[in-house]
Amino acid sequence: MGALEAIVLGIVQGLTEFLPISSSGHLLFVPRLAGWPDPGAAFTAVIQLGTMLAVVLYFWRDLARIAFTWARSLWRPELRASLDARMGWYITLGTIPIGVAGLVFDDEIEGAARNLWLNASMLIALGLVLLLAERVGAQSRRVDQITLRDGLVVGLFQALALIPGVSRSGATITGGLFLGLTREAAARYSFLLSVPAVVLSGLYELRHVGAGGGPPVAPTVIATVVSFAVGYASIAWLLRFLVRHSTLVFVVYRVALGVFLLTLLSLGVIAPS
Repeated sequence: MGALEAIVLGIVQGLTEFLPISSSGHLLFVPRLAGWPDPGAAFTAVIQLGTMLAVVLYFWRDLARIAFTWARSLWRPELRASLDARMGWYITLGTIPIGVAGLVFDDEIEGAARNLWLNASMLIALGLVLLLAERVGAQSRRVDQITLRDGLVVGLFQALALIPGVSRSGATITGGLFLGLTREAAARYSFLLSVPAVVLSGLYELRHVGAGGGPPVAPTVIATVVSFAVGYASIAWLLRFLVRHSTLVFVVYRVALGVFLLTLLSLGVIAPS
């Protein structure tokens, strides 16, 4: 992997991590379309640490307040009903499904799931489910109205993102919309919930960087730094966008892209794996 490829993939990661269009899916098919080797699941997981650093910096006040209040609530019962203490539990418990699924299906995630037929199909399927959530969701509940049930349900949706093409943000925003959250509330909770899941995944896969068969060190570092810079700008843009617009543009993009990839696969222009 050269520096140019690393920069391009870092930009792709930064642009797509927070949009409901699947960053892992793009990191799978963009190299295929460009004629580059598959960078692998480890590379994808590690460079997501860059975009997670962007989340931490963008929401550092919220994250610090949540962590501090949650920790204090463990021995101060009067704090347990506060939003920050509850949010700490919601994020912690909501991370369990994707953590368990990631360990159980580790081999499939790094192997069979990285098939473009599946990737393209998931782009279309989740896009249509997101459209349904837009239509049936009440979109009346704010972040401070999130409950433990909401946190667990959105956590289950997040676990689906282990399949490239689903999209972690797309799945969690979809789950939030089904639960009646506003688009902005669903996106904000999606960002907060992503931190432990993506950081733990990135650290877990970090052992492969520079190892035999794993991604090379220098390009991985370059892609991670680029993804951080681009990702930080993407967060602010998406939050502003969802205040005034629906997710329809992402639905159209997902379906069109999925159909495009399926067409290329059917014609034999690109190989599925």
